[in-house]
Parts: sequence; structure tokens; C-alpha cells
Amino acid sequence: MSNASHMHELRPLGKPTQNWLWTMAWRDSRKSRGRLLLFMASIILGIASLVAINSFGDNLARDIDNEAKTLIGADLVLSRRATPDDSVKALVSSFSGEKAEEKSFASMIFFPKTEDSRLIQVRAVEGPFPFYGEILTVPVEAAATFRNANRQNLPLALVDQSLLLQFNAQVGDSIRVGNGMYKIEGSLLQAPGQSGIAATAAPVVYIPARSLSGTGLIRMGSRITYKFYYKFPAGTDVSALVNEREEELNALSIGSETIEDRKKSLGNAFRDLTSFLNLVAFVALLLGCVGVASAVHVYMRDKIVSIATLRCLGVSGRQAFLIFVCQVAAIGLIGSIIGAVVGSFLQYSLPLVLKDFIPFDTTITLSLPSILSGILTGFFISILFSLPPLIRIRKISPLNALRLEDNLPVFTWDLPMILVSALILAFIILFAWVQTGFFTRALAFTGGVALSFLLLVGVSLLVMRAVRKFFPSGWSYLWRQSLANLYRPNNQTLILIVSIGLGTSLISTLSLTQDMVLEQVNISGGNDRPNLVLFDIQTDQREAIRAIVDEYELPVKQDVPVVTARLHGLHGMNRVEMLADTLKDIPNWVPNAEYKITFRDTLTDADKITAGEWLGEVKNPGDSIFISLEEDFGRNRWKVALGDRVDFDVQGAIIPTYVGSFREVDYARFQTNFRIVFPKGVLEQAPQIHVLVTRTDSVSQAAAFQREIIRAFPTVSIIDLGLVLQTVEEILDQVSFVIRFMAFISIATGILVLISSVVISRFQRIQESILLRTLGANKQQILSITFREYLLLGLIATSCGALLSLASSWALAVFSFEVPFRPNILPILIIMIGISTLVVVVGLFNIRGILSEPPLEVLRKESV
Repeated sequence: MSNASHMHELRPLGKPTQNWLWTMAWRDSRKSRGRLLLFMASIILGIASLVAINSFGDNLARDIDNEAKTLIGADLVLSRRATPDDSVKALVSSFSGEKAEEKSFASMIFFPKTEDSRLIQVRAVEGPFPFYGEILTVPVEAAATFRNANRQNLPLALVDQSLLLQFNAQVGDSIRVGNGMYKIEGSLLQAPGQSGIAATAAPVVYIPARSLSGTGLIRMGSRITYKFYYKFPAGTDVSALVNEREEELNALSIGSETIEDRKKSLGNAFRDLTSFLNLVAFVALLLGCVGVASAVHVYMRDKIVSIATLRCLGVSGRQAFLIFVCQVAAIGLIGSIIGAVVGSFLQYSLPLVLKDFIPFDTTITLSLPSILSGILTGFFISILFSLPPLIRIRKISPLNALRLEDNLPVFTWDLPMILVSALILAFIILFAWVQTGFFTRALAFTGGVALSFLLLVGVSLLVMRAVRKFFPSGWSYLWRQSLANLYRPNNQTLILIVSIGLGTSLISTLSLTQDMVLEQVNISGGNDRPNLVLFDIQTDQREAIRAIVDEYELPVKQDVPVVTARLHGLHGMNRVEMLADTLKDIPNWVPNAEYKITFRDTLTDADKITAGEWLGEVKNPGDSIFISLEEDFGRNRWKVALGDRVDFDVQGAIIPTYVGSFREVDYARFQTNFRIVFPKGVLEQAPQIHVLVTRTDSVSQAAAFQREIIRAFPTVSIIDLGLVLQTVEEILDQVSFVIRFMAFISIATGILVLISSVVISRFQRIQESILLRTLGANKQQILSITFREYLLLGLIATSCGALLSLASSWALAVFSFEVPFRPNILPILIIMIGISTLVVVVGLFNIRGILSEPPLEVLRKESV
């Protein structure tokens, strides 16, 4: 209560009952309920986001459990990257049940009508795939027609909808894949295992498996993934079946995936996503907590005289403390309930935000555990973060009723304050631990947030002290008044710098990080770097393709031979012995894998020798052959050292070699990079394909060159860096949208904290403005003082946030991305200007009432 008008209703005070405390809290809040509800708005938003994300996570977990079967399309999937030999064929045939097969690989699609082409993912299926779920197409019957065409080997194809839109193609048009011509039977909307992000990176085209031989794409050196899908009778324990055959599968480098595996992988992936979103929402909630603590601090300063009067009537400091705890608890409970209701509706927007990341339609229902936990969290957190200012009212003396002081007792680190601070820190760590599932991550998150808060608090205190100490007495009256408001009682410097600064830092760091990733990709293909890679070039096609390159006057950056080989011997054991050795620490995939090898006399600028010596040529047939291995691959995967012998099987020819050097490879460069490099003079006569790397100067030149290559050599594939960059940017935009959506919650919370902190001190500000008007200040001067004050606050707060984002982005660039730090300042300036403008608008809106009415009338209204 703001005065003692209700004192006659009090009975003699002994030990207060619970009802008496709540009655006093209710009566005292009559005039201040609007302000109490306003500063709890930030708690409402934070709880709403937490409830929305937790409810969505519960629904997502349920949907994953229900949809995993349709996502994998079968009970079991076996996969292998190397061409199946007789042993593999025998093993995959030994599994009972219905079976379907798929061959998938990258190739070019060519649209004869527009002469456009693009690298795609071909999926050639045979059999009744999928066993669960369905392939969604337009028209709907196209999937069934394609399945029948597959049995009859008709040249029909299902083409990803994005490809049809990109190249203005329609159902019924023709496409060419390799040497094969196909009619577009339908537009592919969705298929098992295909999400929106995956479709953006590698659009899918389905063709009949029986037609593959006519495409000319299945040949030596082709990078094909072979998959075998199985459907077993109901009740079959698929996981146990796979475990029984695990050794056989590993020995032949065959991967396996069951429905339970897919549930686990999807659950882990989306658990990480929801954990991240929860942490962002938790940051918003922490901002709200800062707002609560600040608002309660200001609120308590308005109540000092009322509390002192109660103390004069016999109320103890503990009793006064409990009265206002009851107020905060009630408002916190109401705010948490409202937040839980809002969050329950807000979760319906999350499937729209995350639609490109979820490969199935989500169903949304209310999650009672999420709602209850959100209400309890909000209730607890509103009380917890209100305690630092509340426990100080225990020390308000009855003499304050006569002194009319408006400052709370001096902050001291007594036992209650230490316990409250420890409880706050423990809560943050515990909550982050629950959200991430990792204690170390929780500590890192808490440390990062705490450091950001401390830095922003330190800056705000430094600003207030600097302005007070170095006050520019020679400046104009308006500027002096504006600067003085930064450290006067009820100043908002601390709360605005912390809340708006942290929110600005979040969204600015996101913008800078996205720019860094895009710039890193652009650096790989910028300046004079290559931007086109032609691969799957046969030896007899090489000269003709070089002629086309010369015709377009394009530079040949690289012309690299690629030989496919397997390990024959390692560590003194041959391949059979390595597979039989149960004590070895080398995985079975090492002797079973097919390796892509090149040979050259000089290393590229992406290679850096870290140990040994590179010998680029074997001059005499009997000389020892020294190869170079990528360091991590050689030392950690093959477990070899310099000088160790490695025997290769190249199309039946056994070639003994020795490890001559280790290299560090920069895989970020847009060029051919190999783990295994042979010297010249060894593999020239081996079966090989070629990769040619070049550069075009314009989009039109690149398109014309690709059209001519694909017309003449339809089995050659081309990677266009321009398209790669566009695809990467689209994916990053989708990821960025999700993160920005959540970061907006933090910004919105900071704005609510701003509004509440401004309005909560409305009476103090109005008193100051009325005093200025009484002393002769006109409306324009008051507006100018207020404008300058809030402009300074906005600029200081957003500048601190921007500097914090620059520091965190620099750390990411140096220690995570390992790229030069070249920040794009323009987006940060736009964010700073936008938020500073909002701060000014809110500040001016707060004093609108005193500019049009007489000072005494305004004061009378505010005092009622």
C-alpha cells in the first residue's frame, strides 16, 4: 500500500496468520496490480515458449515412435557402398521375408525441352518398396503407375517437385538420365527417408531399376550405394536378428538399420534440436527474471513509506517480507498459468517453423506434463528472482516513515543473500542440465550466460559511475538533465543494458555466424578458384572433353585420374587374416572398403606434409613405392606409421607400397582431395576414371558449357559451385529462420522488460517532469530531455550487445570455423537502430499524459 489509509482495519498484531498475510498482500496490491501484471509479462512469454517447445517435443517423440516405420519404409535396411560380390549376395539373400532393392547414386538430369541440367540423386528401385508408408506424388496415381512400370521396365520417372519448379518442367515431359530417356510420370512430393532439407541439397529422381543398364551409369568406378529392404512377419524381433548376424555384416562392410535404430537416431537428433530451442527459450526466461528483479526493486522503493508505517504498528521485518512474497507468488502463479495457456497454443506454430526439418506430419495435442512443469517453473522462478530485492525490506526501519527515503537498505552479502544467490545459480545449472542432458554443457551454458550478464552489468555500472564522475557541466541544460537521468534514483540504465544488450547479442551473433559460414564457402570458390567439377569421365572420353574445354577457353585447374583399389595386406596380415583377427583394433570396414586413389608427381596447395617426405615419381619398375596418406586417416584409422608396408589390390593386381609421408588436407577447398596419393609411374595402366576441374566466368557461360557436355557425354556428371552455394544458402536460410524465430522471443522478452521497467517507474518520472514544468520547462524541452535520455540508453544497450556479439563471433571464427574474422557490420547497425528507436518510442509514450494537462491534475491522478 502506498499510504496508511487502511491502517484502521488492522487488528492488534501478534503472530500473523496465513489469511492475514494474504489479506494484507491483496489490499496493498489494489493500486499496483497493473504494474505487477506488466512486469510479469516477461515471465508469461518465457513460460509460453518453454511450454510450447516441451509440448512440441513430447508430441514429436510420440510421432517418431509412430512414424519411424514409414520413415524407413521397411523393417530392416541393409546397405553397402561397394559393389556386392558373391559373399554379399549370399548374405542378403539369406534373410527371409519380402525384399526390395535400391541402387542410389549421383548423376545428371537433362531436360531436353529447355536444355537445362542439374546434379541429382538417382534412386533406382526394384520390388514392392516401400513396405510401410507411401510415395506421395501429383497426380496421386503416379506412384502406383510407376510401381507397375517398374515391374514392366517402362521408361517412367518420378521427379522431385523442386526440380520441376526450378526448370519449368511438367508431368508428361521427357528427361534424360545418363543415356536413358524417361517420361515424367509424376511430381514427387515425399518419400520414405526424404526430408525437405535433403531434397534441397540433393533432389531425388526415381527410375526403374531394370532400366539402369541402358543409362550407362553402372560401370567401373561408379559411386553407388546398394540398399536391401526387408519386411518380416509380425512379431519378428528384427534387432535380435541383426545382432545374430552382426559379425557377418561387419566382415562384409554391410550397414544395417532397423525401425528401432531410426527411432533412436531421430529421437537423438530432435532431442538436440528441442534442447537447443529450450535453451534459447530459457535465455528469454532469464531475461524475464532480470526484469522481475529490477521491477520488484523499483516497486519496493515505492513501498518504503508503507512498509515503515507497518513497522511502526508492530509488523516485523519478516512479516513485511512475507506480505510482498505473497504478492509476487500470486502474480507469478497467474503469469505462469497464462504463459502455459499461451504456450499450448503457440506450439501449433512450431510445425510450420520446423516443417523443412521434420520428414513427417506432426500431430499436436496438449501435453499435461509440459503444462504443469511450465507452471511450476514460472511460479518458482518468479519468487526466486524476486528474493534479492525482497529480502532487503527486512531491514527497513520504522524511522523511514519520517525520513521519507526512497532507497532500499544498502546491499550486503549477509547469509540470506548468499543463500538466495547460490540457489539462483544452482537453479540455472540444474535447469540447463535437464534441458541438455549433459552436465558439462550445462556448466558451459551457465558460464556463458553468467559471463554475459556480468559483463553487461559491469558496463552499466561503469557508465553510471563515469557519467556521474565526469559530468559535462558545460553542456546545455537539456543534455545535462538527460545525462543525469542515467544515474538518478529509478534510473533504468542497468536493466536496459542487461536485457536489451543480451537480446541484441543473441540475434547479432546469429547473423554474424551465418555470414561466416557463407563467406567460408564463397572463399573456397572465390577469386580465381575453380567452380566446375566434371567427374565420371572415362579414359576414352577425356580428350574430347578437353577439346570442349579448350573451345570455351576455360582453364584446366586439375585433370585427375581416379583408381579404385582395396587393401590386400596391412601390418603383415592379408585381407583374410585381418578379418579373422579378433584382437585387432582396426575395424572390419578397413579391409573391406573400396578406396579412391589418385597418382601425381606434385602435391596440390591443399596438401601440407606433416611428416616424412613426398617422392612424386617411381622412375624404375623395381623401385620401392612410397605413398602419402592423410594424417588422421593413416594414423588413427589404419594405425600405420612412416615406413609401414601396405599392399593394395588394384583390379586383381597386388601392389606393395610403403608409407612415405603424412599430409594435412584442406577439405574446404573446392577441388579434388584424396586420402591416398600414389606417385607417378605406378598406376598409369590401371583402369581409371578422370575428374576435371575448371572455372567459368559467368552463369551463362557455365550453363552453355554444361549443356554441351551433357549432350555429348550424358554419363558425365558435373558439380556447379554456383548451384552448391545457392543450395547451401537456402539450407542456412532455413536453419537461420528457425533460430531467428527463437531469438525473436529473447528480443521480445527484452522489449517487454523495457516496457515494464519504464512503466513501473512512471510515477517517479512524472514527478520529475511535473517539477520541470513547474519550474518553467515547456513541453518541447521535456520531450527533448526524455528523447535524449532514452536514445542514450538505447544506443548504450545495443552497442554493448553488438560488442558482445562481435567478441563471441570472433571466438567462433578463430576456434570453431578457423576462418578470418571479417564481420558484416550493416545487419548489426540495423538491429541497433531498430531497437534504439523502440526504446525512444516507449520512453516518449510513457510521459504522454503530462504534456496536455496541468501539472497538479496529473499529479492528483497519479497519486490516487
